[in-house]
Amino acid sequence: MSDERFQVFDSLRRHNTRLQDSTRLGNGVGLASWYNEQDLIDLENADHHTLSLYIADGYQSYFKGTDGWHNGGGPDRLCLMPRQYASTWNIRGPLSFVHLYFTDAHLRQLAEQTWDRSPLALSVNEQLFADDPQIALLYRHFLLTSNWHDRSDSLTLSSASNLLLNHVLKHYTQVSWQDPTIKGGLAPAQIRHIRDYIDSHLDLPLQLADLAAQCQLSEYHFARMFKQSLGVPPHRYVQQQRLMKAQQLLRHSTANLLQVALACGFSSAAHFSNRFHQHTGVSPSQYRNRWQQGR
Repeated sequence: MSDERFQVFDSLRRHNTRLQDSTRLGNGVGLASWYNEQDLIDLENADHHTLSLYIADGYQSYFKGTDGWHNGGGPDRLCLMPRQYASTWNIRGPLSFVHLYFTDAHLRQLAEQTWDRSPLALSVNEQLFADDPQIALLYRHFLLTSNWHDRSDSLTLSSASNLLLNHVLKHYTQVSWQDPTIKGGLAPAQIRHIRDYIDSHLDLPLQLADLAAQCQLSEYHFARMFKQSLGVPPHRYVQQQRLMKAQQLLRHSTANLLQVALACGFSSAAHFSNRFHQHTGVSPSQYRNRWQQGR
């Protein structure tokens, strides 16, 4: 979790918890995937919030309350631990889980950008072993299917974390504002500009904040207006453009697979090949060979 430090992350590293993967999304947001089996963990007064989702097992995870130990863990159960929150956990059996770390400053900024006003106070409500199908869906459909270290998945990760934190704001804080009204999509000039910007930056790890800034909109408004105008969310559109560019390069250039991958925003030929096969049903090499044979 380079550069940006999260105290819950650092605390778990000092216990038996095994780090599977981690990444920093920027703007005070980070992700970490963990495994634990036998551990007694004390978490004390972190200066950030933590949203935890149990991915597998967790049936023998116990939380120490004022009246003793409690459990209720299992796949897709979540725990939301506000900043300055102290807790003690006894992990008595296998547990795989993913943490989303986010600062109070980022959550407040998100609220201000989304609703164009600032909450007088912002407190996150503690949740233990809770069920929330929307959070489980976002974790499993976006965070767990993305490559956290490949540039091509940066937009998917930033989009999913934005959706998660907007969900936290609406359902697990005292903010009770209605969803902002989105009237219409992007203006024609904005559509032309953002499409040109995306096409000229496909080799870079694009983030939702980058694209929203190009249209001088909040991430919330941009994502919804973009989908209304182009029919797909930004991360899917960018993925389509990357793969279209890859097809063009495979047909009309002699670049090798790594060169094609890097030009289209993928960090490795392996990840590029996997995504290309998912999209077309054939590998990049097969695609190029078929094109050359059919000419």
